[in-house]
Amino acid sequence: MNVRPISGASGGGRRRGRKGWPVLIAGALLMAVTACGGGDSDSGSGSGDGKGEDARSKQSDAVVTISPKSGATEVDTSGALKVTAGKGKLTEVEVKDDKGTTITGTITGGGAGWTPSTHLAAATKYTVHAVAEDSEGRKTAQDSSFTTLTPKNTFAGYFTPEDGSTVGVGMPFSIRFTRGITHPQDVEKAVQIKTEPAVDVEGHWFGNDRLDFRPEKYWKSGTKVTVMLNLDGVEGRDGVYGKQAKTVKFTIGRNQVSVVDAKKHTMKVTQDGKTIKTIPVTTGKPGYDTWNGQMVMSEKLTETRMNGETVGYGGEYDIKDVPHAIRLTTSGTFIHGNYWGGGAFGNYNASHGCVGLRDVKGGYDSGVPAAWFFNHSMIGDVVVVKNSHDRTVDPDNGLNGWNMPWDKWKA
Repeated sequence: MNVRPISGASGGGRRRGRKGWPVLIAGALLMAVTACGGGDSDSGSGSGDGKGEDARSKQSDAVVTISPKSGATEVDTSGALKVTAGKGKLTEVEVKDDKGTTITGTITGGGAGWTPSTHLAAATKYTVHAVAEDSEGRKTAQDSSFTTLTPKNTFAGYFTPEDGSTVGVGMPFSIRFTRGITHPQDVEKAVQIKTEPAVDVEGHWFGNDRLDFRPEKYWKSGTKVTVMLNLDGVEGRDGVYGKQAKTVKFTIGRNQVSVVDAKKHTMKVTQDGKTIKTIPVTTGKPGYDTWNGQMVMSEKLTETRMNGETVGYGGEYDIKDVPHAIRLTTSGTFIHGNYWGGGAFGNYNASHGCVGLRDVKGGYDSGVPAAWFFNHSMIGDVVVVKNSHDRTVDPDNGLNGWNMPWDKWKA
């Protein structure tokens, strides 16, 4: 068949476009594009193999929100950290400080939110990793980091007994704060106490600057007590934050309770319920009667000065070398050696409120009753005074919370 060239075409029988590209090449490219597009259309037509599924359909519908926003600084240590999930539920939340310590928390609302179980430390960087899944089980994750505030005003707690000590069965754990506390529940929550064997330990506030912890009855001998002071970052009062993060451990020693009978002028020293020694004593004379009640030893001094002016008795006495002195109250009640009492011991009451035991000047004789008692006593031992003409000592006068009923203590 004869083929006639198209009018106006150049030699070779191929029409050229304006730029001289052959039209057949463009046609071939168009066919190629059409073929590729046709493949996508076929894949999305419901064949069921999922190979061409849109990328969006593979993504989870769940949305994780972390507050505060990533990179935030001067974040409050309480109430600011929150993690929530929308269109799904949280399955994992991990919060760590810059030392790798994990902050515990609770997922609430069936996965709708997460809140920390404790406050955060001050001036600390935290990282958050949260995972949520939607109704189809598809997961999404979110990561964030922020830094808590640096307090301008802080408070600390001075505590007794000391870390690593062994103490008597009457020893509470007592903390005195350097600032008055107006958020007591937050502070008390930050003090955790664990015991072996386990026993219920409750805290009680004396005023706004002292918090004592004790069980209902005297500690059981051998009990190991661990106190975790997680005060760093606690807002104890508006704008004033704690700065301590410390663990304190102490052990309860043998059970020694000594009972002073002010009427009989004797003291029976018991260990584990058995009387091991009866000692003649003298207590407060009329007008200066010794407190009744349970008193816990808080300080032991081989020798000390006792001046009546320091306890409101003017210049009635000033003894510079009182031997074997053991403090029982903050107000100045001691059980101590007495070398000037003459025949008072076991016969009549002659002191200004203290419990006196026979001693020698200088306290050098280890065989006298005061020295024996001093050497057989430890901080935390209990001295109970009965049959005195004065009232019961106040629970906050020394470490003497045992004089408060348990129901009132817990309240």
